Formats: sequence, C-alpha cells, structure tokens
Amino acid sequence: MSSTDKRYATSIDLPTEDVFRNLQNACHFAVDIGGSLVKVAYCSKLHRRTSQVRDHKEDNNCIYQILEEDGYTRRLHFIKFETKYIHQCLDFIRGHLMQSKEFMLDKKNIKATGGGAHKYKDQIIKTLGVQLDKEDEMECLINGSNFLLKNIPDEAFIYQRHGQPEYQFQGIHHDIFPYLLVNIGSGVSFVKVESETKYDRIGGTSTGGGTFWGLGSLLTKAKTFDDLLELAEKGDHKKVDMLVRDIYGGEYSTIGLTGDIIASSFGKAARTDKENVPCYKDEDVARSLLLSISNDIGQLASLYCRLHQLKKIYFGGYFIRGHPLTMHTISFAINFWSKGEIQALFMRHEGYLGAIGAFLKGAEEEDTDRYTWGENFAGCSGLSSSNPLLDSRERSSTFDMLELDKLEKMLQPCSLLLDPKSYLPDTVDLTTDTAAREYWIDCFSNSVDKTRDQAMASQTGPDVKERAETFKQKYLQRLQELHDNPCAYGSLTVRSLLDTSSHCLSDCLFTDPYSQLKQTENEQALKCLPQLLHKLDGLSWEELQLSLAKGLLAGNVFDWGAREVVNIMENQDFGFVEAQDKLQERPWLCDNYEEWHQRLQDKPHKCAVIFVDNSGADIILGVFPFVRGLLKRGTNVILCANSRPSLNDVIYSELLILVKRVAEISPDIQAAYKDGRLMVMDSGQGSPCLDLRLINFELVELMKKQEADLIVIEGMGRAIHTNFDAAFSCESLKVAVIKNRWLANRLGGDMFSVVFKYQKPQKIIAAKS
Repeated sequence: MSSTDKRYATSIDLPTEDVFRNLQNACHFAVDIGGSLVKVAYCSKLHRRTSQVRDHKEDNNCIYQILEEDGYTRRLHFIKFETKYIHQCLDFIRGHLMQSKEFMLDKKNIKATGGGAHKYKDQIIKTLGVQLDKEDEMECLINGSNFLLKNIPDEAFIYQRHGQPEYQFQGIHHDIFPYLLVNIGSGVSFVKVESETKYDRIGGTSTGGGTFWGLGSLLTKAKTFDDLLELAEKGDHKKVDMLVRDIYGGEYSTIGLTGDIIASSFGKAARTDKENVPCYKDEDVARSLLLSISNDIGQLASLYCRLHQLKKIYFGGYFIRGHPLTMHTISFAINFWSKGEIQALFMRHEGYLGAIGAFLKGAEEEDTDRYTWGENFAGCSGLSSSNPLLDSRERSSTFDMLELDKLEKMLQPCSLLLDPKSYLPDTVDLTTDTAAREYWIDCFSNSVDKTRDQAMASQTGPDVKERAETFKQKYLQRLQELHDNPCAYGSLTVRSLLDTSSHCLSDCLFTDPYSQLKQTENEQALKCLPQLLHKLDGLSWEELQLSLAKGLLAGNVFDWGAREVVNIMENQDFGFVEAQDKLQERPWLCDNYEEWHQRLQDKPHKCAVIFVDNSGADIILGVFPFVRGLLKRGTNVILCANSRPSLNDVIYSELLILVKRVAEISPDIQAAYKDGRLMVMDSGQGSPCLDLRLINFELVELMKKQEADLIVIEGMGRAIHTNFDAAFSCESLKVAVIKNRWLANRLGGDMFSVVFKYQKPQKIIAAKS
C-alpha cells in the first residue's frame, strides 16, 4: 500500500494490487450510500492476451494462421467504505476511478442509490464535479437481487449450523418469483417481489444492523461491526437472557415452548446486583443483542410470508455478512414461526444488491439483457469459515470481495433438460464427499507445475516466467482455501476446481495455453482422416455402427487434462490405433450399446445436438465420422463447442475452421454443411465440464427450431464429472473414457474403462399426494 493510500485503511478494505492496476481502465461506476456503509460498484476494461486462429489460402491449401492479439474484457468490481468516512470514498473515486482513460462521463452524471444519495448530494456534486442521478433504493435492491439470483450459480443457500452439509446451495434458476426480500441495513425493509418490475414494500422495522452496531457500541468496548460479531461468536447469551426454564423451571409444554427458548432478551441483566461485578462479559452482551435482533427480524419475515402467501425468503443487506451465528439465529426463527414450512435463504454477496442495481441503471445503454455476467473465482472471496476462532480481519477479508466477468452471450437453461429446476450439473459434491475432496485437491495441486510449464511454453516475452509462477501461487493458494473451507464459493466440485484454474490462468494473461498444441494435433489428425473414412466405408452396416462408437471413444482418450494419459503421450508413440487398443473390452463399465444399436435400426432422429470435447483426434477422428454417420441417416446435426478456451478443448472459432477442412475431405460433410443440415454453434461455456443451466440462448432457440430429439455429451468432464445423472426430455447418449485411475476404481473399473450410456426420453414422476 502506498503512502497516499494509507489514509483509507481505517475505513475500507482496499482492493488488491491487481485490482488497483485495473482502476486506470475503469469505465463507469455507481454507489449505494447507506446509513452505515458506502458500496461502490465499478466496471473495468481488463487487458487479455488472446490467440486468434484464422484460416487463409496459401498454394491452394487452407492453413492455420495463429495470431497472438491483445484483447479486453469487462469486469465488475466492488469496494466498501464506512459512511462516516464518505469524504475518503469520494477521494478514492476522484483520485482513481475518474482518472481512468476509459472513464465515460459524457453526461457528467453518476448513478447513486440509498438514503445517502439524498443526504450527501451536495457534497458529492461539489467534490466530484458531476450531476447525481438518484435511483430509487427499492428498485435498485430488487434489480440487484434478481441479477445475482439469475446470473451466479450457488448465490443463494440454506444454512444449517450443525447440518451435513452446513451450506445447502440452491443452484441457479430463472423462475425465481415470487419471493420476499428482507433487506437488513441500518434498518430493515420487507419487500414482496412478484416479477422484474412488480414489487411492493410491505413493511419494515427500525431494529436492524444499525441497532446492533449502535447498541453494541454503547454496551460493550467493541469499536467496529466486525468486533461485535467476533464478541458475539464467543459469548454465552444465557448469562444475560432470561430463558423459559428460568421462569417455569423447565419447559412450558402446553404452549410448545422448550426450556431453552429466550423468554426475555437481557432479562437477567435487570437482576444483576449493581454493587457487585456483573456476572456477564461484553461477549455475552453482544451475543444476546445479536440473538434479539436476529430473532425479531426472523419472526417478522415469517409473519409477512404467511400474510402474503410467500414460500421463499431471501435475506440481503450488510448485516448478515455470512456470519454463521446470525444466519443460524434467523434460520431458527423462520423455522420456528413457520413450523418448518418456510426456509431462510441467504446470499453470498448480499451486501452489494443496491450497488449492483444502481450499476445496472447506468449500464442500460449497453443493453444488459443481451449478455450474462459470470463469477470470476480468481478475483472473488468466498463465504467465511464458520470457525469461531477467525478474527474480524480474517472474516472480512474472506467475504467482501466480488468480481464478475462480462460474458458476451445471454445464457439460458438447455431446453432439452427434463426439469431445469431440479437439474444439478455435478455428479459428486466435494463439499460433503471428504475422500473425493482430498483426492481432487491433491490431484490438481500436483499437476499445477505441468500447467505452469505449458503456460510458459505457449508465449514469449520477458515476463512470461513471472506470470506463470504467479498463476501457480495464486491457484495453490485458492486450493488451500478450498481445502480449509470447501463451501467458500458454493458447492465444491471438480468443475469448480477446473474453472478456478482457467480463471487464474486468464488473470495472468494466459488465455489459451494449449492453442499451438491443439493446432498441431489437428493437422496430424486431418492427415489420418481420409484413410479412416475409406476404411469405414468398406464395413458392413453392423460393423460400421460399432466402429463409429469405438472411434468416438478412442478419440476421447486424447486429453491433455488427464495426467496419466499425458505421461503416455509424452513418452511413447501413441496414435488413434493405439488408443483403440487401450479401450476396455466389452462389456463396458456402462454399456448401453445394444440399445443404441437397436435404436439405429428405427427411423432417423430429426436433429442431434452434440457437445464436443477435445481437439485433434477426438474431434476429427472420433466425432466427425460419428456425425457423418448420423447425417447419412438423414439426421440434422448441431455441433456445440466452448465459446472460451479451456485445456485442449476445441473452441467455436477453431471448430468453424475444422468443419471447412473436414468438408474438403468428406463430400458428405461438405454437402450437409452447405445445405445447413450440419450447424456449428458456440455453447456459451468456457469449461472442460458442462453446465446446462447456462448455455447460449441462440443455441437454445436453434434446438427448438430444429426439434432436437437427441443430445450427445462427450468426454469425461462433460459426461462423468457433470451430467452423468442428468435427465432429458429427449434421447440422450453420454460417452466417455475414464482416464483417471482413482475415479475408475471408485466407479468399479480401471484405467480406460468405457461409459456408453444411452437413455430414452425420460418423464417427470409426479409426487404421490
């Protein structure tokens, strides 16, 4: 921290050096000024080094041209200040955000919400020299809440202090209405939300976060909000509160009150002998105060839900802050007063709802409905651990940071899912599966050197080694955090561990470390394709179908994300034939080939949607012959590739070129591509795994238009780590070779075990009344 920035240390959590570096590229910002805290949301234009793959003609041959280009992406950052230090907040905005070369202030106005937007209007205008657009606080809260619930997987969760798991994350759903939003700031507002535009503040109370902070400051020696939470975690409220058993000697069974229910908050304090030293401490007072306020808020929320026939309650504001005792108390109150019919739902980034809503107001000219934002795990902090030994600084530093990346596409749930509301992409939850968590975190920790080396080999320049080492340290630090606190970023899965690696690489300007390797493998595979197609054309129908299935599997063996396979490829000649020889003999570990074979004897599918995996032999020698077989049957095909790079997965821009290259070899592919029966789409994803809750909306529309009746998911990440149990309303085929010995053994197989899982359309089973 520089000397000029030390003056902020008493009031804010400053961004990291990486974020400060991005302040010079800030585009625009918005502020939410509450009675206790000021939250600033600002968007930066981040530098990204990208590899662009293009094709051009040279000597009548279509060849690759790989260009390393400088690109940019948008990222949304957040920072907070105590409102009593608002002058320092304005200094920060003026000295950093408004000095940005990218800052757009054509109209000389900024968006602001919260009570302070009115109270400090003149001070803001005078200090910053801008006009202030005061946005409605309730509208901003609702917009921010809807934004997070629809964009961020695992944003909302149920908390059970002694439950397994402790955090139950709710995934992501686009059908979120109606719900009750309880915003706990200095005071509390209860808002009934029925749609994007229809909401009503149905009540409120002045007993909120400001009450806890104010009374806590009067009654204890705590100086900050976090100090109070730390005291409350250590205290014993029974030394201050009067319980039912203190009055009745036990429970009051006739009205259903157990003996440990609080009958009177601070009731025992009134009986303290003032001439003697009190028998309670500051910790006990803080805990009693927290329980009193939390219980009252929970009871009011439950009563409002009953009054308005609502079943979901989301808690927002900056009072909760992921504090386990607070969430436990509110959850207990909701459960008690609703008799278990309603559950309290909390939000990982509940303190920034108003700031996000105000930011969205300022970004309306960018047509925010046309794209989606995704959480960046490299730049975010997660929910703090429930460990009561964490001090306030540790708790604050592990909860307050949020960074979102702008994704260029609007993402929607896949229309082929049987029930999008119940769909969960991940096969294993590492949060609860301790053995799997230990293995996979150790596995990724051991492979980080290989990833670092690949990143260094992919670029040139004086700072490449330094950036690669920074990636390694950042990823290892994140893995350690997840080992200690698995729930920090939502449900911990193999998918999230892989995505975190990609985010850390990208943050260190390694957007596509495998780009050159992928193109080399593509060229090698293209040379083998004519001979393979000729061989397939000489087979009988029976032989052909099995060869196409085995070819799809053999191609999937080539995976630079599988450590044991990488060792084989690096130390011996290993081609498509050798990969076929490695495959498990039938019967396979999961073997529905006979059902698939029988289905192929029936009428052709209308349209197959195929989510592809790796470049090289996988896509060219495995997928394209399989696609050719479907096209010959009269089935239209949509090939779906990732929008953004990850490992050696083929991406959309590469697949567009490969289709043209393969079309020059195969007349069937050429005719289908020309006639529009073979289509190439980007999935909207950037992961080795596949989350069908968030895919390109244009792909969703094309699936509907083409009346897709078959979905094919290929690869260990897409069909094993995710979607193995996914249910679809159409026929599905999940194909993968297991290239991890630990996983294979856990599933009852061995290395190169085969999963060939074909399922007919499934139906929703109605619950028995």
